[in-house]
Amino acid sequence: MFSLKLTKENKKMQRRVKVAVTGAAGQIGYALLPRLASGSVFGPDVQVSLSLLEITPALKALEGVVMELDDCAFPLLESIEITDDPEKAFDGINWGLLVGSKPRGKGMERGDLIRENGPIFVGQGNALAKAASDVQVLVVGNPANTNCLIAMQNAKSGGVPTNRFHAMTRLDQNRAQAQLAKKAGVPVSQINNMIIWGNHSATQYPDAENAKINGRSVTDVIGHVSWLQDDFIKMVQQRGAEVISARGLSSAASAANAALDHVVSMENATPDGELFSSGVYSDGSYGIEEGLIYSFPIRSHGNGDWEIVQGLELSSFAKEKLVATQKELEEERAVIADLLN
Repeated sequence: MFSLKLTKENKKMQRRVKVAVTGAAGQIGYALLPRLASGSVFGPDVQVSLSLLEITPALKALEGVVMELDDCAFPLLESIEITDDPEKAFDGINWGLLVGSKPRGKGMERGDLIRENGPIFVGQGNALAKAASDVQVLVVGNPANTNCLIAMQNAKSGGVPTNRFHAMTRLDQNRAQAQLAKKAGVPVSQINNMIIWGNHSATQYPDAENAKINGRSVTDVIGHVSWLQDDFIKMVQQRGAEVISARGLSSAASAANAALDHVVSMENATPDGELFSSGVYSDGSYGIEEGLIYSFPIRSHGNGDWEIVQGLELSSFAKEKLVATQKELEEERAVIADLLN
């Protein structure tokens, strides 16, 4: 009886997922790695191998992170590798969480930050040729949209399709849902279809017009249109800066949580009538220039494929916001045009 039961359990444990995390010794990596290893992301019957990438000076700190993962004794954690070589880190991976990037220094303009981080994502894009054929990539490191564009363009020569790349705007979606829930005095679970359009920056457009609160339109429940078109948008756009001001450090736990929310959403088919936000390759939907990495409402098919949700109504106010954030993405692309293959 025991041997038969063991055989059945082994059959259930057939799926294995190899996940690369860059900047793995940083705060976001430290927050997301235990959840990746625990089974809460891919499920209780999926074994996880972690491939952790760091810059050479941070490898010692990364060894300490690995010690802690070992000490958790996660039953589903099959193996851990650490390296400072992107090609080794991305070899055979099914998921790449590109978290690591240089932070914005004092007095640094956004354009300077883009140029500083660009070469990192050129190298990582090229290295993704080593990934498994079903690889999916989420870029978390800022400026996420343009870093994602660089990685995507440089991965083309390695045969990685453009639809495998995402820039994280799930954090903005979660922030927006939380603010709407507070204003309406309801649990955040009652907020649905909260869309983030455009860039993961202060130009993003959190779209309350298409969101629902317990199945009703947000404007019907909250009613304060002026608040929705002014204070609400600013709160979401500036939330990252507010966190830095309060704790002296950028968002880590919430960013890690959002990254894993995205992975779960992509690993599972989106329920009927629902959607989520992600920065993806624009195909020209809603008049957005083709080729930009732009946050749209999307639906996952659960097998790595996804689609942009079509046919949503946009007010003239919303359309102006979509154009404004597109303009910023065009400007960012111009800064790193020489890095795009």
